[in-house]
Amino acid sequence: MSADRLVLDGTPSPLRRLEVCVDDPAGLEAALRGGADRIELCSALALGGLTPSLGFMQRASALAIPVYAMIRPRAGDFYFSPAEADLMGRDIAAAREAGLAGVVLGAGLPDGRLDIRLLERLLRAAEGLGATLHRAFDLAGPDFDAALDHAIGLGFERVLTSGGARTAPDGLPVLARLMERAEGRITVMPGSGITAATLPGLIASLPITEVHASCSKPLPVRSPAAERLGFASPTERRTDEGAVRALKALLAG
Repeated sequence: MSADRLVLDGTPSPLRRLEVCVDDPAGLEAALRGGADRIELCSALALGGLTPSLGFMQRASALAIPVYAMIRPRAGDFYFSPAEADLMGRDIAAAREAGLAGVVLGAGLPDGRLDIRLLERLLRAAEGLGATLHRAFDLAGPDFDAALDHAIGLGFERVLTSGGARTAPDGLPVLARLMERAEGRITVMPGSGITAATLPGLIASLPITEVHASCSKPLPVRSPAAERLGFASPTERRTDEGAVRALKALLAG
């Protein structure tokens, strides 16, 4: 069966998928070895994830699993200028040219509501590609129900959200309400703060079909000189194969 997995007693159990965000080739390889089901391809995860380079997109397009490129031209909020919106359209075209399966994007107004006009424009540019609405959604509260309805109407496949909280475990009540409201029309994919320690509680409380995580661990600074001059930081992290495997095992039940 395609959507279900048979456990030992013969009872169908949902097949839950793991999306891993990566921002360098080593992390990409670790996610693949660990069993990730889909990749969110980024640069600068320390800044929340920005658009990856064309070269990185081209390299990732050879993978046997779907790869979605983050389309975010800068760090900070999600209220984009006309010039930034134009750049996002060009980056979507680059993801298409590279042969990726989809894009991850979002845009908001100064008050946090989704920028429907810009999202419509970007989704027209992404026609034929998969599309995920990223955590710009989490700024749309407290009216998350309306934001979800907009995401459905726009045609997004899924929305990545922490339920408007800093982490998905903290946003569990909102996530539960959103999943109930979605009614199969869109996938609500929890993300932020998902680890082997927090995932079991989410699985026990929510009808999860997909989760998003970085599965990362601290990366030792390899060059003291680079750290001294500000080019490297002791807080840098990289995708860890073991962390990916641990989450996959939990999702498999």
